[in-house]
Amino acid sequence: MKLFKLIFKNSLRHVLRTILTIVGIALAVMAFGLIQTFISAWYAGARAASPDRLITRHAVSIVFTLPMAYKEQLLKIDGVKDVTYANWFGGVYIEASNFFPQFCIDHTNYFDLFPEFLIPPDQFEAFKAERNAVIVGRGLADRFSWKIGDKISLIGTIYPGDWDFTIRGIYNGAQVDTDETIFYMRYDYLDERIKQESPGRAGNVGWYALKIADPSQAAQICSQVDARFDNSWAETQTETEKEFQMSFIELSSQIILGLRIVSFLIIGVILMILVNTMSMTARERTSENAFMKTLGFRGYHLSGLILGESLFIAILGGLLGLVLLVVVAKGAAVALSAFFPGFAVEPITFITCMVTALLVGLIASIFPIQRVLSTKIVDGLRVID
Repeated sequence: MKLFKLIFKNSLRHVLRTILTIVGIALAVMAFGLIQTFISAWYAGARAASPDRLITRHAVSIVFTLPMAYKEQLLKIDGVKDVTYANWFGGVYIEASNFFPQFCIDHTNYFDLFPEFLIPPDQFEAFKAERNAVIVGRGLADRFSWKIGDKISLIGTIYPGDWDFTIRGIYNGAQVDTDETIFYMRYDYLDERIKQESPGRAGNVGWYALKIADPSQAAQICSQVDARFDNSWAETQTETEKEFQMSFIELSSQIILGLRIVSFLIIGVILMILVNTMSMTARERTSENAFMKTLGFRGYHLSGLILGESLFIAILGGLLGLVLLVVVAKGAAVALSAFFPGFAVEPITFITCMVTALLVGLIASIFPIQRVLSTKIVDGLRVID
């Protein structure tokens, strides 16, 4: 108990310096944790992917479409239980800054393959009964204060013109990281109008989603699907849903790499802050430590005092940083809900932040301890504090 009391008193000898050091560590820990949360949110879609779903898209790029006729052929492949399709719409709601994902889907079975989207049965029936009906996520509805029955107009970009919709359903996510920002419309509403205005573009979809019976056979089924359409005018590339999601994440790989580099630089900042504080402390107490040696204090006693003080400051800074992280992350989750629906600090991030703070506290004590152990008693007593 006396040792802990001495560590505590030593830490508060220079109250302002200690407070500034703790605040500096806390801000760095908060920034480190926030960056890790950004990276984690970036991978939320891939983590939520189901192992029993495959995605079939055009072999060249997802920008190119596939014919509707492929659906019947996909259903004939061994191991495929069901098939649905979707298409990116790309409309503008009032102004371009109001971005949100918009998909034209097969209203008959799309949500059968994606059960993580929870829709009240009566709302789903209303959606199926009205051609220009839409289902939107709870997060998206809250963002624009939409409710059931509201009329929504989008300005088409990929499919030009004014498009009018009526909200007939609002879905909730089954998991925390389920995307609740999607705007789902019926494909047949799009296709019917395209047949009139641009017949050459009708009857094509962006990609197919396949429900398979055995996830362990995913690679084999992918090969069978692509072999069936090999040498056709619209060859395919089939992959697991997770691989499909990761292909989009890889487009931002440089951004993620940059964030990781910044997070490691922040660790360096934490280390320099604490090393500076502990070095100043060791220098100021040179004669004091030499006098303690004359009283019989061993090297491990002095090392324990320095290590304890360094860890004490690091732990306080880490804990304060976690508190700041929770507060800032909540605000960021609201502000970034349209882009990162799964933005939340994960338990592993809390653990990583605290472990990092502890490691920094340990490393920061090495130089002061080495200085104390290497300084002779005579040389130490000559130093005037």
